Amino acid sequence: MEKVTSNIRHLRKHAGYTQAQLAEKLEIKRSLVGAYEEGRAEPKLSTLVNVARLFEVSLDELITADLSDPNYKPEPGQTNDGKLRVLAITVDQEDKENIELVPYKASAGYLNGYADPEFIEELPRFRLPTLGSGGTYRAFEISGDSMLPLASGTVIVGRYVEDWSALKDGTPCIIVSGKEGVVFKRVYNKVKEAATLRLHSDNPLYVPYELPIDDVVEIWEAKSYISSTFPIADISLDKLSSIVLDLQKEMLKLKKAE
Repeated sequence: MEKVTSNIRHLRKHAGYTQAQLAEKLEIKRSLVGAYEEGRAEPKLSTLVNVARLFEVSLDELITADLSDPNYKPEPGQTNDGKLRVLAITVDQEDKENIELVPYKASAGYLNGYADPEFIEELPRFRLPTLGSGGTYRAFEISGDSMLPLASGTVIVGRYVEDWSALKDGTPCIIVSGKEGVVFKRVYNKVKEAATLRLHSDNPLYVPYELPIDDVVEIWEAKSYISSTFPIADISLDKLSSIVLDLQKEMLKLKKAE
């Protein structure tokens, strides 16, 4: 935490704040600011988030970079473009990440609390060994019929996407945004050319639409789903006739073999 200590001190002085003024803005005791700057205490994640937001730096920069270095420049893709992406998580007794479940009724609250460790801590959580250990996962209960045959109430388990520009067209994702809230759609990537995502529903009754990337908070690539309703197979009459014909042919082969 040595760099955090020096960065907090540097950012405070560069902004012209006293320790008391910074403490007031962060809603903490002045003595804590002094303890952070002297390395006698480590800030909580929620405090680090507030510091990063206040001084408009990324959380990664605050923790790992030397912001007092006059030659320091953020690496490409590290700039914050006015928004801070922070991922709060929970772990089990073995220090393994949980999968937090965001029920549909909690979707509105998630938009405000996605970066708040205390909010995330209150969510139901579980583990799915089949997903492996690569990446961070979160589960969201969806509502509506826009992604049929997945029924309303299905839980989508998604893996956190860090690089939005690398998403492949047609990838099913949970998108968290200020305008739409939490939605489940297929993403068509227009980040580089138009700074937008084009969102498609699997239900053809819903019209695709564009979502500005500036409005996006989080993206989770769908990797699994949990449902108490089995999807209904969409078999046409022609397909069914073909299956029956194939079965008849197999029966004839078996009879000839006798």
